[in-house]
Parts: sequence; structure tokens; C-alpha cells
Amino acid sequence: MDIKKESIRTLAKEAALMPQEELLAISIRNFHLVIGIPRETSFHERRVALVPESVALLVANGHEVIIETNAGKDSNFQDHDYSEAGAKIVYSPEEVFKADLIMKVAPPSEQEIAMMPGKQTLISAIHLPIQKSEHFKMLSAKKITAVAWDFIKDETGIFPVVRAMGEIAGNTSVLIAAEYLSHNSGGQGLMFGGISGVKPTEVVIIGAGTVAEFAARAALGLGASVKIFDNSIYRLRRIQNDLGTRLWTSTVQPRELATALMTADVAIGAIHTPKSRTPILVSEDMVSNMKYGSVIVDISIDQGGCFETSRVTTHDKPVFKEHGVIHYCVPNIASRVSRTASYALSNIFAPILLTIGEEGGIANLVKHQEGFQNGVYMYNGILTNEAIAGMFDLSWKPLKLLIAAF
Repeated sequence: MDIKKESIRTLAKEAALMPQEELLAISIRNFHLVIGIPRETSFHERRVALVPESVALLVANGHEVIIETNAGKDSNFQDHDYSEAGAKIVYSPEEVFKADLIMKVAPPSEQEIAMMPGKQTLISAIHLPIQKSEHFKMLSAKKITAVAWDFIKDETGIFPVVRAMGEIAGNTSVLIAAEYLSHNSGGQGLMFGGISGVKPTEVVIIGAGTVAEFAARAALGLGASVKIFDNSIYRLRRIQNDLGTRLWTSTVQPRELATALMTADVAIGAIHTPKSRTPILVSEDMVSNMKYGSVIVDISIDQGGCFETSRVTTHDKPVFKEHGVIHYCVPNIASRVSRTASYALSNIFAPILLTIGEEGGIANLVKHQEGFQNGVYMYNGILTNEAIAGMFDLSWKPLKLLIAAF
């Protein structure tokens, strides 16, 4: 009997010394989100943050979507499309802005921020060049966690929304130029591109980023001759590699640029500077020497424009003539093709919202995803972006410090 007891004790000791399974905390799944989609009120903003298919996906995963009536109308999505997808249609913006998470395309106006009860999450663009310090003070007073979708990075380190909108702007700029080159629109009566035996359209693109790449793709696809200017040799080399063809490229040298513009039929401004006004690279004198009836599409106009003669126009009156040159200077070109742009945005936003639910809320996603962290400029009412703080003379604190504290 003693031998049997001793054997049991020995086995118990051995079992105690065996490696044990680690007890890990179980992550919270299927966190219920209440997502509000207001109708955009910004001038000529026709996009909507979520399309009906994405709404259906979110509802199927246990989330609630509240959408203001006619929010998708300018992108040809009807209230019926959203209600069929499982969204709740409401008839006042106040009801939408009570949601825990507000999903917008354009940044909220002061009137919209005033509708928010507070301690919510806001995901929208930030549009720094047009903001005022009061915008951030109001968000801070409401203790809002604010995320700029144009600052969010993906796992490869790129800005997915900025790239998607850049692709759209680049492609669309060429279609716009083709329209205004025709005689009916006051242009030279040229067909964009070229045919056998006829000199091809000459296109000058200033910039070598995403917008420039897709403008060049579209122009080359139509048979145009393309010249690209940029001050970065790396970007010029990259765009040639990405396009798979040897393009005429140059750094921005005033004399070389002026010479190219003199024979150009189309000039596209595709310079992007994240934190300041776009530099003016084309002087009025250069524009005055361009061909009569040639076309300028200044995509950089939302940051001030890179042509000295540029001034903001609208979708209702998109062009003006200066020195006989047609200028198209509408900010937010993507709204011109709002349905396509809405799908592009929704393809990015829907997975982010699903991940927020899977992570157990916005706070957990901010902790675990650095790319998403990059988009957070206010956390529980505290400004966390040093550049914004410097621009508007506001106080700020590092986000990682706040994450550890909350």
C-alpha cells in the first residue's frame, strides 16, 4: 500500500514539472459597432463613405449602420438600396451624429461637430489646407477620437485611400483634357492621342507620383506623346519602371519646362505636398507662351495649384481661359466620378470597420496596428499629431503615451 502511495506521489511530482499550457487572454470578437453615415454637405462632395454592398457585409457581421436619407443619391445609390442591405434610414443629421462611430468622406463642419454628443470616433478626411484651429478645439471639447483616412497606412506602408483617389484623379484628368481639346468645348479641335500619319497630342505632366502615373497610363493608352517633370530622380525612374516604357523625363528646370509647354497641347499639374501649399512651378509667362486652345488640368489646385494662373473653379463652372489657355481647376476631381470613387473608398473602409469590431473596439485597433495609428490625429479629445499642432499653435501629446495611459 505504501509502495502504491509513493508511486502516486512520484507521478504527481512529475506531472507538476511537465510544461503547462499557457492561459492567454481571449480577444473580444464581434464587438457591436453603431456606424453613422451622414449625407455630405461640403460643396460639391458627391461621394459616400460606404456603398450598399459594404453595408450588407457589416450588418451580416452583427454591426448596425445608420444612414441619413439621400446620403448616396449623388452617387446613384438610393435609400431603398441601403434599406435592403440592412441599414436604418433616418431623416435628420442629428440622429446620424449620435452614432458611436461616424464615417464621413469630407471633414465635418462646425455645425456637424456641434451635433455630436461626445466621446465618439470620427473617421473622415482632414483637408489641412482649409482647416482652422476651431475645428480641432471643438473636437477636443467633445473628447472625440478622430482618424484622418488620408493618413492611414496599409501593411506595405502606402496610403491606400490617397493612392486610390490619385488613380481616379489621374485617369479622369486625361478624359477631362480630351473633352476640352475638342472644338465644341473651345479647344483646338484635336482628338486626344493620335492616328496614323497625324502628329500625336503632346502632354506635359508635372509630378511623378500616383496621379502622374495613372495620367500617363491613360494618355499613352490613347496614343499621346508624354513628357514628365519631377525633382526626384527616384520617382522619375520608378514611374518609367512601373509603366514599362522609356518616357521623356526631366527634373524641373524652368527653361526646359518652358520649352516643353510651348509645344504642349495638354499640361497636367500633379504635384502633391502633404503638409504645405503646392509650389508654383509654372509662371504666368510660361502659360502665356502656350498654344492657343491648349488645356491645363491643375489637379494640385486643392493645395493651391502649381500654375501661377490657376484659380479654384467648380463642377458647375469648371473652366476659364487665361492667355487663350483653357484652365480646369476643380478641387476634388474624384467627385466627378462619385460612384466609382465611393466604391474605391468603401473597399478600404469596410475591412477597417470589420477589423475594429474583431479587435473589440477602436482602442484595441489603435494599440495593435501602427498603420491605423498613423491616421489618428486626436485621441479621446487630445491632439496627437505634432505637425497639426505646429500648424495651428495647439498643444499635443504623443499617441503611444496616451495608449499606455488609457
